[in-house]
Amino acid sequence: MTYSFIGRSRIALFCLILFSLVLTARLFLVQVVRGNTYSESADRQYVTSLGNVYERGTIFFQSKGKVNKDGQFIAAATQTTGFKMAIDPSKIIDAEETYQKLSQTITALNRDDFIAKAKKANDPYEEIASRLSKGEADAISSQKIPGVHIFKEKWRFYPGGSLASHALGLVGYKGSELGGRYGLERSYNKELSRNNNSPYVNFFAEVFSNINRTLFTDERGEGDVVTTIEPTVQSFLEKKLTEVLERYQVDSIGGIIMNPADGSIYALGSKPDFNPNDFSQVKKVSTFGNPLVENVLEFGSVVKPLVMASALDAGVVTPETTYNDRGSVIVEKKEIFNFDKKARGTVNMQEVLNQSLNTGMVFVEQKLGKEKLREYLLSYGIKDKTGIDLPNETNALVSNLNSPREIEYANAAFGQGIALTPVQMIRALASLSNGGNLVVPHVVKKVNYIDGTSKQMTYPVIRAKITKETGEAITGMLVNVMDKAIKGGAGKLEHFSVAVKTGTAQVADNTTGGYFEDRHTHSFFGYFPAYDPKFIVFLYAVNPRGVQYAATTWSDPFLDITKFLLSYYEIPPDR
Repeated sequence: MTYSFIGRSRIALFCLILFSLVLTARLFLVQVVRGNTYSESADRQYVTSLGNVYERGTIFFQSKGKVNKDGQFIAAATQTTGFKMAIDPSKIIDAEETYQKLSQTITALNRDDFIAKAKKANDPYEEIASRLSKGEADAISSQKIPGVHIFKEKWRFYPGGSLASHALGLVGYKGSELGGRYGLERSYNKELSRNNNSPYVNFFAEVFSNINRTLFTDERGEGDVVTTIEPTVQSFLEKKLTEVLERYQVDSIGGIIMNPADGSIYALGSKPDFNPNDFSQVKKVSTFGNPLVENVLEFGSVVKPLVMASALDAGVVTPETTYNDRGSVIVEKKEIFNFDKKARGTVNMQEVLNQSLNTGMVFVEQKLGKEKLREYLLSYGIKDKTGIDLPNETNALVSNLNSPREIEYANAAFGQGIALTPVQMIRALASLSNGGNLVVPHVVKKVNYIDGTSKQMTYPVIRAKITKETGEAITGMLVNVMDKAIKGGAGKLEHFSVAVKTGTAQVADNTTGGYFEDRHTHSFFGYFPAYDPKFIVFLYAVNPRGVQYAATTWSDPFLDITKFLLSYYEIPPDR
């Protein structure tokens, strides 16, 4: 009996201690981790029982770290607080007089709309104005107008305006449901949503109602998202995109800056874009979509390094291998020309890249063979989605690589007839720089949960077919392109090795199945420092006017971006 009593006492004591620990943890969570929410409810001047104050987690950019390794968190999408005004029509004595009083403070108040709502005598609640400042709210409240009420409200706010809008997305209604609709707001809607949107909760009721959840469930659903995007880099990229957009009046334009070693994206942007604070002004719904992951393009000669690396890896050519360039070549009765239709005689593989010779790439394809070309190109992951943590990623169009016709492989060798998304393109090109690895491009670094824990995001790496040695060989060839070919050699950076390639491709005509004669896509990629790269940059512009080749469109903007990154991140010279 005594032992039984002691045993029960110990169990009771253990349960009491466990309960106390859980209670203490909940108190810490409520008072410290979520203290801001509850302090707001305790200090509320304007209280509404008609709806919850909208709450949502924060998305952060992360600035370059100088003092600490992780740098500083900068809010990219957050909540801001203001006020809304509503009326109880049944208590409005004189609608016209009430309007005149209110319009002195809210100058944009629409008279006809107000009068119509004020006449709904049987309706106790009609919202009149939202997103009012504290000064406006105080001015209205101080008049003590019968039937007029001020309530506190919160809404989604993007401090950078349109900065990285395609990556961030927006919060909007789908039917009656408010939530993330594009970008990270959609991808991480579960983490950013707050199930308990009302802060008007009894303190101890919150503590005790959650003890069971704390004990028996994983509460790490709600949190804040920390991105890999560096806001200064993002701003610089978008500035350069806008400059090219305006100079050449392009149809669309985009760019990505990524760490080729692990896939962390420092900046990505496309134009036209939108301001998620005022997205109702956007006329075309398609503007909200992210062309970097949703649209495919034929990029042309930036594909050539992938094919050349494949041939180097297979041992069928070396940089010194030569062929006779006659300016054109016949493949299955179709004549393929160099961009200028000029013959160059005997040239080697280095010059094929330097001068971007289509006939030389057909020579490489024929040395490699259809089956091996298909095998190598698919090993760069171009058929697969990258797994990027943004919504609506689409598949590439590479069915021509299954064709029995030789002409399809000849075209693919210089980047025509296969269409990739920009993010697929940069992933494949990054494998040339990182020893043959296919990384997952991503924009989220970690999630900080509201219970005080965090989750560091991890992404798989798989192998392409090429070896590390092949990667070094093609890198050397691409450095030669930068040093000898870009701007006639004037683009060379004295203290840094930079590997680059341009691309000019005809735009496909989806109506006829052919190509527009007068429309082109100009692309440019480069990575640096070339033999231990910290950055890979991919840029494209669809249908630039008044300019013929990508080298003219993109050389200077690329050099500006390169010099900025090397300086901003304080990268030491490599030569």
